[in-house]
Amino acid sequence: MKTVTIQPAIYSFDIDSSRHVSNITYIRWMEMGRNRLMEEVGMAVHKIEEEGFAPVLTRTEISYKKPLYMGDTVRIELFLAKFKKISGTIQFNFYNQDDDLVAEANQDALFFHLDTKRPYRLTDEQRQKFTGYLMQE
Repeated sequence: MKTVTIQPAIYSFDIDSSRHVSNITYIRWMEMGRNRLMEEVGMAVHKIEEEGFAPVLTRTEISYKKPLYMGDTVRIELFLAKFKKISGTIQFNFYNQDDDLVAEANQDALFFHLDTKRPYRLTDEQRQKFTGYLMQE
């Protein structure tokens, strides 16, 4: 199984009043990861929008294990935990510079028609592009 890995920097604006990385930063990082996944499979969001469909999130869940602070580094690995013709679940694992798991997250998403706002069923060819990133059950 392939994974997408990103290593975003931690900036001062990522730090909240508790002096650790804010929860909203994790959401932003997940957006970056999802976009990278779409690019890697050859279905960049701006390109599929030209075809009349786009992804939309239906659920986000994050479990925080350890805080990240200014000066830390973060590595995020993501893959598809589930994938169907219309929807899927992306698993995110966040690691610090010591390779400690600091957070886990899942996001459910589906594709929808931009005009009708109804779910969009991927073609077999489109679906095949994602299979390398799917966790083997």
